[in-house]
Amino acid sequence: MSPQSATAMQPIKGQAPVKQIGPMSIFDRMQEVHDAIARRAFELFEGNGRWTGRELDDWLRAESEFVHPMHLELTESESHLNVRAEVPGFNAKELDINLEPRRLTITGKHETKDETKKGKTLYSELSAGEILRVVDLPTEVDTSNVSATLKDGILNIKMTKTAAPKSVRIELKNG
Repeated sequence: MSPQSATAMQPIKGQAPVKQIGPMSIFDRMQEVHDAIARRAFELFEGNGRWTGRELDDWLRAESEFVHPMHLELTESESHLNVRAEVPGFNAKELDINLEPRRLTITGKHETKDETKKGKTLYSELSAGEILRVVDLPTEVDTSNVSATLKDGILNIKMTKTAAPKSVRIELKNG
């Protein structure tokens, strides 16, 4: 079974629909993130005097600057799987969702703009530059029957489970 892009969207009143993309776009996006992390890790390596032995530290620090954790909740009912993900600071145009029968991938890239503020921000965790989360689903879902909405920094994705295959008894014939 090949991966498919989920295209059916049913926005709830007052909520913005989220675009859903194909698997190749996800892989391209993941490659862009990897390349940006690699460039930053090398900058850190050079800034530390090119001392070997701290490559993993440089990589993890660069990764933490680019990709921020996305907290999510996966719930299951008899007929649906529901995902509730925190994506503060992202709008629907900045998020990409790819759904395969057993895997959900959420990526986002937030372009920040420099704004002048009267107060000085000392520390902020309200917005991430980029997010990436891949979730292996506990059961297969119908990729043509899914809805995704975004409201107040919370992404809600509702997926319909596929029917479980029925077992059939097969009798052998002599001969």
